[in-house]
Amino acid sequence: MSDSVEGLADLRRAGANQYDLGSFNEAVIIETIRLAGIISRTEISRRTGLTQQSVSRILRLLLQQGLLVEEAQERAERLGKPRTPVRLRSNAAHAVGIHIDPELLTVAVVDLDGTIVRRETVDLADDLAADKLIDLTAATVNAALSISQVDLASMLGVGVAVPGPIDADGTLLALPLQPAWRGLKIRQLLQQKLNHPVLVEKDGTAAAIGERWIGRSARARDFAYLYLGTGVGSGLILNGSIYRGGTANAGEFGQIAALRMGEWDPVDGPRMIPECNPTASLPVIAGEFGYVETDPAATDEAKRYRAVCKAAADGDAAAVQAVTQVARVIGQGAVGLVDLLDIDLVVLGGPAYGKEISEILLTEIGRAVNAHPVARETRPVTVEESMLQTDAAAVGAASTIFHDAFTPRVSGSSQARRLPK
Repeated sequence: MSDSVEGLADLRRAGANQYDLGSFNEAVIIETIRLAGIISRTEISRRTGLTQQSVSRILRLLLQQGLLVEEAQERAERLGKPRTPVRLRSNAAHAVGIHIDPELLTVAVVDLDGTIVRRETVDLADDLAADKLIDLTAATVNAALSISQVDLASMLGVGVAVPGPIDADGTLLALPLQPAWRGLKIRQLLQQKLNHPVLVEKDGTAAAIGERWIGRSARARDFAYLYLGTGVGSGLILNGSIYRGGTANAGEFGQIAALRMGEWDPVDGPRMIPECNPTASLPVIAGEFGYVETDPAATDEAKRYRAVCKAAADGDAAAVQAVTQVARVIGQGAVGLVDLLDIDLVVLGGPAYGKEISEILLTEIGRAVNAHPVARETRPVTVEESMLQTDAAAVGAASTIFHDAFTPRVSGSSQARRLPK
């Protein structure tokens, strides 16, 4: 067995030891219940195609293991015995989601419904050394678990969301804003300190997984998640599962946007577009339109960004123009995704997606993906805001653990998570 396959097996065993998900059918039933929220045995049988005897047998096992609970009985539509619907027991399993941003560490203890049980944040110094990052992250996770008082037997693992690119074994590569962390074997080091299985994902990928998990039936289709953070990335849900690509680096949205905008250098390839790093560029773009900052000496990038967003919401013409320009460039990149993947849903979220500018973003991106794609006459595209909001990456990182533990997949699927032991 290769190292990568053993890594996935570690996580699978963590769930299997607790819930003994011994068959594909069990995973199918869990997924059906998760999507529905609350569902009867008869409806499970109808949706899965399994016999009622098989459904009843598997449900008995899952109820005994504590993964499910029964709701109050409800009378059948026709004469007959009452139905007893079931649902997932939210506190039957927990996972920790970690979002490591160059400026902020977020740790969330999350239950099976995607509810945050405990959340901790720590500001990160610009010169924080890689070894100190590992120590700080592990200490914050342990503190969050201790304060939350969750049963450690219910802990399935730890998911980590980071800016890309990453290596297939969970090693950080060329982070533009934190070159000191390059080569950091974050998965391996955290797993040693925390004694739990650890998965590492790009932040956009993690957010997409979280959206699929939290969104239940509303997100049970293909979609692209546009993650607005330090940069703009994307996560892709295709054929019911996350698409990671061959090296777990799928979703480099800035490259697509650059190509759509004609920003190409003959030597260096696609240029970095300012609009695809909105937290840094929005105040600059607004200044070019005549926006005057209330505190021109301010150096905090996040505060300057939020100030422009608030000004746009208050009707400042220059701020509105700047946000509109950013939205239109992101919209052009989204057109490339829609055309390439033939999808009809785009979800917007991440820490840089705020309510103050949501209307502009939704309107401009929605206009672009419905005006320019080649197949626009047969494929109207919906653009919606994320259900996860600012903690999308942290909740998404935790959801990667649930996704890999409980989501049915054909053995040998190319999109099964493959991490080294």
